[in-house]
Amino acid sequence: MSPLKGQVALVTGGSRSVGRGIALGLGEAGATVYITGRSVSGKLAAEVDALGGRGVAVPCDHEDDDQVRAVFGRIEKEEGRLDLLVNNAWGGYRRLRNRKANPGFKWKDPFWKQPVDLWDDMHTVGVRSNYVASVFAARMMQSQGSGLIVSISFYAGRRYYDNVPYGVSKAATDRLARDMAVELEPHRVASVSLYPGHVIDTKKAPKPKRESAQFVGRAVAALAADPKVMERTGQVLVVAELAKEYGFTDTDGTQPEPYDKL
Repeated sequence: MSPLKGQVALVTGGSRSVGRGIALGLGEAGATVYITGRSVSGKLAAEVDALGGRGVAVPCDHEDDDQVRAVFGRIEKEEGRLDLLVNNAWGGYRRLRNRKANPGFKWKDPFWKQPVDLWDDMHTVGVRSNYVASVFAARMMQSQGSGLIVSISFYAGRRYYDNVPYGVSKAATDRLARDMAVELEPHRVASVSLYPGHVIDTKKAPKPKRESAQFVGRAVAALAADPKVMERTGQVLVVAELAKEYGFTDTDGTQPEPYDKL
């Protein structure tokens, strides 16, 4: 069964973690998946192919608007349409992933002890990159009269999660998705914000509040295949709740519980 056969998707920041899992989840559903990232490789595209979709790896730095524009130009030239954009590109964890270059950095330090440019990490390849990609996607989608934009966010958009710029960036992502929905609705294009839970890239054992990255991809695929997705436009959605509604499971066959409450 390939509910997204013939549909074209773009996953930004798809080279690792949640983005990679989303690309795989869309591949399972039979979609053609363009995957961007600074270090994205043909290996991931081949994994998407093996799952029944078609993967296309496109190196792109989402801090560079010209590179982003070129990605959309390529999709329009090669496919002539775009059915799904997943805004997943994110620069907010750079310091956590490179501890040697950032000695002394502590995620839970109060904001006045944080490096001021931590704000830029989270809002440039995060909120701003979501906006830029959505601009280009909307130009294609509104002209074809259909489409879905999914912006990956987190519960920090609703309550304090130990880091001020992090919470502000997630709240901004939620608001961006909601406000875009208002302007896109007349064109039959949906826009939603999506909350994964605690994602473990390779989930080795059933745990009620742990999700594989591919589980997030299955949620996106379910939304993209839903003929009534316009009824959800402007909403904040939770991956684990969608699993119960649509009836899909994680890679281990379980349905994890929501990580937090809205």
